[in-house]
Amino acid sequence: MSAPAATMNTPGNTPGGAIPAKPASMPKGQLVGYFAMVLGMFMAILDIQIVSSSLTEIQAGLAASADEISWVQTSYLIAEVIMIPFSGYLSRLLSTRVLFTVSALSFTLASLGCAMATNLETMIVLRALQGFLGGAMIPTVFASTYMIFPRDKMAGATVIIGLVATLAPTIGPTLGGYLTQLFSWHWLFLINIVPGVIVASLVWNFMDIDKPDYSLAKGFDYVRRGALAVFLGSLEYVLEEGTRKDWFSDELIFNLAIACGIGAVVFFWRSLTYKNPIVDLKAFRNRNFATGCLFSLTIGVGLYGLVYLLPLYLGRVRGLNSLQIGEIMFVTGLAQFLSAPPAGILARKVDPRPVLAFGFALLGASTWSMTGLTGDWQFDELLIPQIMRGAALMFCIVPINVIALGTLPPSELKNASGLYNLTRNLGGAFGLAGINTIMTERTNFHWNRMVDFINPGRQEVQQYIDNIAGMLGDRTAADQTALAMKMLGNKVQSQAYVMSFIDVFTLLSVLFFAAAVAVFLAQKPKQAPAPGDAH
Repeated sequence: MSAPAATMNTPGNTPGGAIPAKPASMPKGQLVGYFAMVLGMFMAILDIQIVSSSLTEIQAGLAASADEISWVQTSYLIAEVIMIPFSGYLSRLLSTRVLFTVSALSFTLASLGCAMATNLETMIVLRALQGFLGGAMIPTVFASTYMIFPRDKMAGATVIIGLVATLAPTIGPTLGGYLTQLFSWHWLFLINIVPGVIVASLVWNFMDIDKPDYSLAKGFDYVRRGALAVFLGSLEYVLEEGTRKDWFSDELIFNLAIACGIGAVVFFWRSLTYKNPIVDLKAFRNRNFATGCLFSLTIGVGLYGLVYLLPLYLGRVRGLNSLQIGEIMFVTGLAQFLSAPPAGILARKVDPRPVLAFGFALLGASTWSMTGLTGDWQFDELLIPQIMRGAALMFCIVPINVIALGTLPPSELKNASGLYNLTRNLGGAFGLAGINTIMTERTNFHWNRMVDFINPGRQEVQQYIDNIAGMLGDRTAADQTALAMKMLGNKVQSQAYVMSFIDVFTLLSVLFFAAAVAVFLAQKPKQAPAPGDAH
């Protein structure tokens, strides 16, 4: 059954993709459709990280190598990054209702295909389709929030989407580990089937909020579309794989870096000269949007970087399995959930800039508290830093939404939402690339510094080796010494690894404290313009 017929003042009656006058209150059915869209966004963001704790099991199921299996995650990220800035154009061309419904259904079918995949090649193609189709859902929700909600309800809606945007990647590894251990890795994808069908059905029936503008298909700039795909796809691949492949010493990385540069030049040149842009950059003339995107980039580093770092420590240093890691990481998600209401109230009642500065400062304090890390930290030591991090993320993401999108004219929202969400994903990509590079370099640095101190000629080292050798039982003296030296080397390697974590947390602290100061580069936002005010 389709949405009720529109009257003169109802959404969906405005031609040409324009945003209609907004009623004082939302129809109940439209609210149901909106929350279905939020669920779709949650699924799309969740699927970025849901496989991260189960790659070993997927590798075994698909008979893939350790190097190849990372493509299960990389292909999704590359495809999603390509789609996100394109979604604004598609939403104007097809309408929000059609784009979201088609994306949700296609995402669901791709998920079913992933669960049925029997080889790596098929999985990579289907994961890329998942990311590409899911990428359209994320910015569409952000834009719709500012299109349909009355002023007095908008702050609460931004809290909901902010919570979803930060909570989904946080609980992704936890949920993925739980499903894999309880059932099998196939359920990482099968879990999308029923919600996906429900989302598509509800959005189709209740979210007729604008009309398509098919005239946008005339003069479609295929050159710029191709340049954008090459630019973002190559950039994402270089950032994701650069550290593992030793950056530009790898021929593919080098060639893709060149392709990225060429794609960027062509894209920005066409953006400045073509009359019908698929990605309109004029939103960056708005100072708050530009600074909001900068802060979104920074929060992407914190959101995806910290979700990556803590499980890495717990798995490699502490030796915990995915379910144990998920139980510890749950604290961050709970803190996010509990801090969402006060973050929303403050963002609505006061200037969002001090709220954002507090959020970044709290995030910096969280990472600074991790600089005392040792190889023995567990739940108790990680409790307070995780609570601080979870609360900080909510006190960041809600005011960033208000600063970046809350002051734009309604005609620019769809396109700007894609650009805004793109910066968060790129921040995550830059953050992960930087973290991995620093971890590699600093681990080697600390190892080289400490290796001089494990010379068997030193009395303390020899005494340690003798003590270990004496506990190794019925082995020859040479075997005892060799095994004792290996154990000592592993211990030093582990300590070098922990020290590299400390270095990363220190640098992240500097970044977040600097962001807290830079917040006031943004202007104090005026009251967000309502679509109903734009005539």
